[in-house]
Amino acid sequence: MAGLMRLSATSSMIGLAALLVLTPQTAVAQAADETQASEGGEIFVTAQRRSERSRDVPISITTLSQDQLTTSGANQLSDIANVTPALRFDSAATFVQPTIRGVGTAVASSGSGANVGIYVDGFYSPNSLAADFQLMSLQSVQVLKGPQGTLFGRNTTGGAILLTTAEPSADAHGEFKTSYGRFDTLAVQGYSTFGVIDNVAMDVEAMFRRGDGFVRNITTGSDNDGNYRNWSFRSGLKMDFSDSVSLLLRYTHSDSNDPTLMNTNIYEGADIGGAGTNVPAGFYATDPDEVASSGPSEFRFNGDVLQATLKADLGFANLTSYTQYRDEKSLIVEDLDHTAVNIFLLHIPVRAKTFSQEMLLTSKPGGPLQWTAGLFYFHNQDTWRTALGTPTATDRLASLALGGSGTDSKSYAAFADATYEITPRLFVTAGARYSHDVVDDPYFIVPFSGVRTYVPKLKGDKVTPRVVLRYKPSEESSVYASFSKGYKSGILDVGGATGNIVKPEDINAYEIGYKFDDRRLSFDLSAYYYDYKNLQVSLFRGNPPSAQIINAASSEIYGAEGQLAYRLSDHLSFNLGAAYTHGRYKTFVDAPIYTRCTLPACAAQGISFVITPALLQNVNMQRTPEFTGNAGMRYATEVGGGELALSGNLYYTSSFFFGPSGTQFKEKGYEVLALRAQWTDPSERYTLAVYGDNVTNNRYRTQVQYNNFGIGNIYSAPASWGVQAGVKF
Repeated sequence: MAGLMRLSATSSMIGLAALLVLTPQTAVAQAADETQASEGGEIFVTAQRRSERSRDVPISITTLSQDQLTTSGANQLSDIANVTPALRFDSAATFVQPTIRGVGTAVASSGSGANVGIYVDGFYSPNSLAADFQLMSLQSVQVLKGPQGTLFGRNTTGGAILLTTAEPSADAHGEFKTSYGRFDTLAVQGYSTFGVIDNVAMDVEAMFRRGDGFVRNITTGSDNDGNYRNWSFRSGLKMDFSDSVSLLLRYTHSDSNDPTLMNTNIYEGADIGGAGTNVPAGFYATDPDEVASSGPSEFRFNGDVLQATLKADLGFANLTSYTQYRDEKSLIVEDLDHTAVNIFLLHIPVRAKTFSQEMLLTSKPGGPLQWTAGLFYFHNQDTWRTALGTPTATDRLASLALGGSGTDSKSYAAFADATYEITPRLFVTAGARYSHDVVDDPYFIVPFSGVRTYVPKLKGDKVTPRVVLRYKPSEESSVYASFSKGYKSGILDVGGATGNIVKPEDINAYEIGYKFDDRRLSFDLSAYYYDYKNLQVSLFRGNPPSAQIINAASSEIYGAEGQLAYRLSDHLSFNLGAAYTHGRYKTFVDAPIYTRCTLPACAAQGISFVITPALLQNVNMQRTPEFTGNAGMRYATEVGGGELALSGNLYYTSSFFFGPSGTQFKEKGYEVLALRAQWTDPSERYTLAVYGDNVTNNRYRTQVQYNNFGIGNIYSAPASWGVQAGVKF
């Protein structure tokens, strides 16, 4: 959509300033009813849609348990990037786009989708505007790396993130937490579960967060441009009809007013001709704590989610039905020129309605043949509008209709995956998924006309197989070699007002790995090679430039990563994680090279830079640092009859490029240090903690946005600190 100017061409990254501190990975990643923990503290996961020991699953997985998340004080899903090797949470403005091992996307358009699937309690969450949600009653997080096309379907070329929350329980209990920190940041969260009548239980949870942010608008003198208010409510009702049949109904409401990812200042960099050459001095801000805007940027989100999970023991297998409906509305207001010049604001209202249904059948544990089979239906309706506006004293969101687009995306799939025990130490896994995708009733609105232009529908079929051979040298270890295939579904460039067909992305992945876990020491090591074709790339081209989506590149990715957690004693533990990723565009046709131009040369065309198309080969992939790593430690001792736990986590990333061509908008390497001290009283009911995030005050870009009118960026938050208190009842 040209009216987006285009957020599909906006390149960015969510700030990875999480206060996330790991306790040992030997903590149990328990997921209610789906993952069970043995008394020995082994890690169980559901990466193959059934509960298994992590060391027996031939997939590279980072698992974060409930204790790890609680102790760390993680607030948003993006916070897990600081403790997950090879994972980044990037975004195009407020469109959150995770990347794993260099596989991600900067495309944000009607019907586009991400490359990493996010699943909450088994339900697919497709809306990238809702991807970086607040963490509520979370029990575990599993990050699956590599294509997951067989068991999780389209748009999981990079991997999948699985979140499991607590289920309602008749055993009445609850928890309340509150924290206060720098920039007047207040967070309050409460959870309670209880029995209603026999065999019926309910839970209720609410969360509220607000703060002043850290930016000052040098144009208006306002310190309020960073103010945010976010709240969520969630409730569930679980009915056990018998020992073998249960039904869980859930409702979630989320409401956000948070401009954090929209508060840009002007980009400085020699790679586009320096800063401020297109605007008079004093009309732009370059300090990380300053913005220059003719009107405040906005991001508002309102979402309602209804879910039903039916589980039944059929005797020969377990059946699970996942039924979901989502209605999510957003409003984005962006100052396109990133200066104090009072030109206009771009308004983008987006509405997404989603219905999905999945039927999952899994074998009973214990036999030599373990299998999973299922059917999946997905229907997502995206409606986008764009408008140009100049705020007035009476109407802060005054606007003139510009354009819009819409798509009706459907997907039908059937899949099966099985593991057979050839010998007690040798196993073979094979599976495949057939998917049929349809983009129906696609249209774009001709700018300023209000007229819908419909384009032909898009159909496609894909088969995504996987094959794995696994050997167990001992009960504590596994060695595996795998081949898997994934794809990102084809899209129509209705956002660019063209309706051009953008072919599906395809990825062939080869991986070998080793896993070890003896309940005291856990160690994972993997190496991989990806052949990645038909990358869907969002870029500006033409004269004057316009935003378009094309299949512009093929790439080659290979690397290695490892994770280690060791409990030296009951008091001291540490963990390490590291990933090396070599991601290169083999061939990139029409790669955009941006050069900022002077005001007289560009004013007549209403642009701030010129674009020179180039054929690039063997250049860095977008948003792909070669090295990421983290190191954490936790020490606990008795104080005042209770436990004092001191913990910290250091995250590091090497340099990378925000620009789509992998040659511009470079961000140098940086590190983020988080520290926490928490005391728990002898009854283990009360906790009191102090924490610090980004304590070394390292300032780095978390996002770069570019369009016809300007190039801007967003910086990480400065050092912050606070206190937290909690009570369990």
